[in-house]
Amino acid sequence: MNLTPLGVFHTILSLVAVVSALAALITHHGIAPRSGVGRVYIWSLVATCLTGLPIFRHGTIGPPHIVGVLTLATFAVAAIAAKTRAFGRLSAYIETVSYAVTLLFLGISTVTETLTRVPPSAPIVASPAAPIFKPLYLGLLILFLIGVTLQVRRLRPTVSA
Repeated sequence: MNLTPLGVFHTILSLVAVVSALAALITHHGIAPRSGVGRVYIWSLVATCLTGLPIFRHGTIGPPHIVGVLTLATFAVAAIAAKTRAFGRLSAYIETVSYAVTLLFLGISTVTETLTRVPPSAPIVASPAAPIFKPLYLGLLILFLIGVTLQVRRLRPTVSA
């Protein structure tokens, strides 16, 4: 695994995003954008997405680039929901679900990149197209659905009050 300086920086940023996501889930049961750990998560993942855009592992734009752009767009939706009334009474829900979606995208990227790059001399999985990813992604989707359901249920009393 030969990483360029940009690749090393991108990897470090992504590790910060993963650790801060775990810390946010443990301490706040989700991404709390106004908390310190929430801000670290958001900005480290934004930086990860931006530094990932010029990296072309296979010589062309691929799924990691698309996930990065979708993540940035999802952050934009969360910010609009938080700072405006564009979504009316649904704003708090849309903000919460949007941040949860970024966690799903981060999970997909983390699982894929880790299994196709570690250990460097003989990665666990040879290709991002390997069949093993379908059940792994399904597991991440199930965790996402459980987590977002719990977050929305916890939000209900706050929003209606």
